[in-house]
Amino acid sequence: MRHEGGAAVADGRSRTKGRKIVWILATLIAAAAQTARNAMQRNLTARIGTVGATQVRFLFGFPFSLLFLFLVTTATGKAAPAVETSHLAFILAGAVAQILATGLMLAAMKERSFALTTAYVKTEPVQAALFGIVLLGETLTPLGMIAVVVATVGVVLTAWKPGVEREAGSLRATLFGIGAGAFFALAAVAFRGAITTLGDADFVLRATTVLAWSLGLQSALLLVWMTAFDRQALVKSFGAWRGSVFAGFMGAFASQFWFIGFALTSAANVRTLALVEVLMAQAVARRLSERAPDRRELAGMALIVGGVALLLLSH
Repeated sequence: MRHEGGAAVADGRSRTKGRKIVWILATLIAAAAQTARNAMQRNLTARIGTVGATQVRFLFGFPFSLLFLFLVTTATGKAAPAVETSHLAFILAGAVAQILATGLMLAAMKERSFALTTAYVKTEPVQAALFGIVLLGETLTPLGMIAVVVATVGVVLTAWKPGVEREAGSLRATLFGIGAGAFFALAAVAFRGAITTLGDADFVLRATTVLAWSLGLQSALLLVWMTAFDRQALVKSFGAWRGSVFAGFMGAFASQFWFIGFALTSAANVRTLALVEVLMAQAVARRLSERAPDRRELAGMALIVGGVALLLLSH
C-alpha cells in the first residue's frame, strides 16, 4: 500500500512538473509571437486606422483558428467539446474585452512609443490577479503575489523617463494603455473560465475550441460594426491583405499558446511570465535606435527578471 501510495505521489508530482513546463513554454512562445503581431498592427494602424487594424487580428485570424482546431481534432481523433450557454457567456465577455483592449492599445501606440505602450499594457498581471479572485475565486500564493508586484514595478521603471518633458497627449496615452491592460486582464480571466469549465477533454482541444469560438464571435461583431460605421477601414484592410494576413496569423498563433497556458494555470501566472515581452520590445527598440540602456532601464529589467524568477519558484 505504501509503495502504491508513493508511486501515486511521484506520478502526481511528475504530471504537475510536466504541466508547469508546458505552460511556461507556451507563454514564452505566445509572448514572442505577440510582439511581432503588435509591431505589425502598429504599422497597419497608420494605413487603415485604429478600428481597421484592430479587426485584422480577429477577422484574418479566424480562419487560422479553424485550421488549428482541425489539426488538433485530427491528431487526437476526438471531436471538439460542446459549448454551452455558460461557456458562451465567458467567451463573449472575453471576446468583447479583448476587442476593446486591442483598440485601446493601438490608440495608445499612436500617442507614444511601442515600448512605452507595451509597458503600460503590462500592468495587466496585477489586474488579472484581482479579476481572477473576483470571477473565478483563484488566489495566488504570497510569493506569487510578490512576484507579480515586483515584475510590474520593473515594467513601470523600465518605461518611465524622468526629466523628459511630457509629450502632448501623454496622459491620454497612459489611460489608454492602462485601460488596455485592464481589458486584456478581464479577457484572459474570462477565457480561462471558459476553458477550465469546458468538460473533461484534453486541455489543448479545450483551448483550441475556445479560441475558434472567440475569434468567430469577434469577427462577426467587428464585421457588423465596420459594415455599419466604418466600411472604408474594412475595405482598406482587405487592400492591405499581405500585412493583414500576417498579423491575423500571428494573432491566432499567439492566442493559441496563450489559451494553452490559461488551460494549465491562472491568468495572472501566465500574464506575469509574459512580461518578458517588455524585454523583447526593449531589445527591438534598442536595435532600431542603437542606444544602450541606462541604469534605470537596467534596474527595471532586473526587477522583471527577478519577478519572473520568483513566480517560477512559487510553483
